[in-house]
Amino acid sequence: MGSVRRMFLVALAGGALAVGGLTGSAQAADVNVAKNAGFESGLANWTCTAGSTVSSPVHGGASALKATPAGQDHARCSQTVAVQPNSTYQLSAWVQGGYAYLGASGTGTTDVSTWTPDSASWKQLKTSFTTGASTTSVTVYTHGWYGQQPYFVDDVSVVGPDGGGGGDPDPVIPVAPSGLAVSGTTSSSVSLAWSPVANATGYNVYRDGTKVQSVSGSSATVTGLAADTSYSFQVTATNAAGESPRTTSVNGRTATTGGGGGGDVPAHAVTGYWQNFNNGAAIQRISDVQAQYDIIAVAFADATATPGAVDFTLDSAGLGGYTEAQFKADVAAKQAAGKSVIISVGGELGAVRVNDAASATNFANSVYALMQEYGFDGVDIDLENGLNSTYMTQALRALSAKAGSGLVITMAPQTIDMQSTSNEYFKTALNIKDILTVVNMQYYNSGSMLGCDGKVYSQGSVDFLTALACIQLEGGLAPSQVGLGLPASTRGAGSGYVAPSVVNAALDCLTKGTSCGSFKPSRTYPSLRGAMTWSTNWDATAGNAWSNAVGPHVHGLP
Repeated sequence: MGSVRRMFLVALAGGALAVGGLTGSAQAADVNVAKNAGFESGLANWTCTAGSTVSSPVHGGASALKATPAGQDHARCSQTVAVQPNSTYQLSAWVQGGYAYLGASGTGTTDVSTWTPDSASWKQLKTSFTTGASTTSVTVYTHGWYGQQPYFVDDVSVVGPDGGGGGDPDPVIPVAPSGLAVSGTTSSSVSLAWSPVANATGYNVYRDGTKVQSVSGSSATVTGLAADTSYSFQVTATNAAGESPRTTSVNGRTATTGGGGGGDVPAHAVTGYWQNFNNGAAIQRISDVQAQYDIIAVAFADATATPGAVDFTLDSAGLGGYTEAQFKADVAAKQAAGKSVIISVGGELGAVRVNDAASATNFANSVYALMQEYGFDGVDIDLENGLNSTYMTQALRALSAKAGSGLVITMAPQTIDMQSTSNEYFKTALNIKDILTVVNMQYYNSGSMLGCDGKVYSQGSVDFLTALACIQLEGGLAPSQVGLGLPASTRGAGSGYVAPSVVNAALDCLTKGTSCGSFKPSRTYPSLRGAMTWSTNWDATAGNAWSNAVGPHVHGLP
């Protein structure tokens, strides 16, 4: 922290180690002449033969020095400080780990050092030195010992008269963090992220006005929450001077449990399709997919010669040499970050046919095999050339029986497919309502369609999105099973692109009754699942404008 922090080094240059005792006390006007004494700015002002800063263990603040002796290098770190002649300085540092030495050389009188063997917890080393008649600078240092374990140093102090270089300025209370947003949810937790504050050494997280957590970095996960419940969160920044004002509140709603399927998909989720091919959009690996996406639909699995069966082949050549091993590792990493990665079946040119009991079985078995091989969390049904509700229902229930309650099932019907509950797509969705995660209807490449009020609406407007979503919401799907599917850019679809602000307005209209156009639903649907886009690649091509705008808005819904 500003004026007190860590350090220690060598002193065995020519014989026995001298251990100096304290010879005086610091005066009121004395300062700590060591700079970056707590290693809060990395290794700035220090010269180290081996070492780095770490966030744990620390004695104070957010960082400490870790140095590891190796071979003939005993991991020395040193700093030359400005001092006054004929003056006494108190030298100290907090140390932990293997052998640790603290000393001062070039004093102009008697150089000093002190040391300690292994220490399992923080221990303070202390000594003092007096400068000579013409001494204006002294080197203070810390080091370990040959063949010993790494050592840690924090809160180095060289207190005495200011030699002209001053000390670290006293800390000032930090400003409130900016950019607080919900980055993910489960049925029992909400994850938060915010922008770091330059002079902060830590952050406090508040839930519904009560402090629940302190962290050193710019993210946190609040656990132990009730399912399907909205919470309000704020964050403050802290340092030795105090605590900043709280941020503006953001709301996060935990995921539902039980019916509806989908494991730990957030209560409000963003779905993005990832292209396993190069069509002119930005080429991405799964690891490149923007963090705002909660469900990543890998497009696409293709039909095989076996009726109903599908398979997936990574387009390694088209994706710049992306290997299957890298793909699988990236899928696992996204899942570790709380995301769901699913395999999408079909697409505009997909020719998968599930028209009888045998093909239903083949579909379920083949999708489950892909889940086992690649680690997918589930399946997306994007069959734009028709489906049979009887046998697709049978196939998805068979898949659910194999995969269990964590299975994620999404659907991406065209607008025409969801105009009536008698349509095969709509019937399928209702048939599997207890295991269905979300239907992200494609509000594009459509033209004009009927809304739930019987009026005709043209695509590209808030009314088109809200009046057509109303059909699903009033036709039997739970609000948590309805999402708005839009292109990420004008290049992502032939027609129907709307600005992200229009997507957000439609979300607000449906969930809060605000920002509506001429059509306003008779009631609100606060648990609406969220939004989907084609595609993460087109989003990246357009500078991530869609996910940067729609993602935080979805995650901040009530």
